[in-house]
Amino acid sequence: MSPPAVPAIPDRPRRRGRPPRDAALMAGARERLLREGVAMLTERGFNAVGVDEILTATGVPKGSFYHYFGGKAEFGLALIDAYAAYFARKLDRWFLDESMPPLTRLRAFIDDAQAGMARFDFHRGCLVGNLGQEIATLPDPFRDRLAAVFADWEARTARCLEAAKTAGEIDPHADCARLATFFWIGWEGAVLRAKLERGPEPLNQFADGFFALIKTRD
Repeated sequence: MSPPAVPAIPDRPRRRGRPPRDAALMAGARERLLREGVAMLTERGFNAVGVDEILTATGVPKGSFYHYFGGKAEFGLALIDAYAAYFARKLDRWFLDESMPPLTRLRAFIDDAQAGMARFDFHRGCLVGNLGQEIATLPDPFRDRLAAVFADWEARTARCLEAAKTAGEIDPHADCARLATFFWIGWEGAVLRAKLERGPEPLNQFADGFFALIKTRD
């Protein structure tokens, strides 16, 4: 099962606003907008964060913002794409590391994610999970984009679990695709609960339960 492609944002024929005077400034400003947007949305969500707040934090003029993005909705889709690309690299870094057994790779990802949340005192969670909680109030294109990201994460996780099955770490009859879906449903809930409680215990409880469920019995 190959990971589905995350749809690209189509090029707009015209842009409002004035671009910076050179390409380096343009690229740098766009990256600052995306970086700050991801940081704010992982903590507070899409509807709670305004464009003006992001512009103030980055120092990017409003006219330049509308050169890069047609509006807040298009900016939100770009944030999903940027976060999905970042997270795919993170998953690959752990799941494809053949120096460790497959289930140890999954545990290493969990430990890394927990350390990332702890670095921000559990105020920040998952951008995709946060947006999923707001889906009733978000523009229609967000639904398909978010579903595609989750499907990609599940496919990467399923391949890691398939490797664990081949290594004899889990039941040889395990349905790895279903287990991967179960993992992400549970993990996103654990991340939400960790933000609520401002601590790692929900992450640890879910991880321990998941590994107890899938490990081969002696």
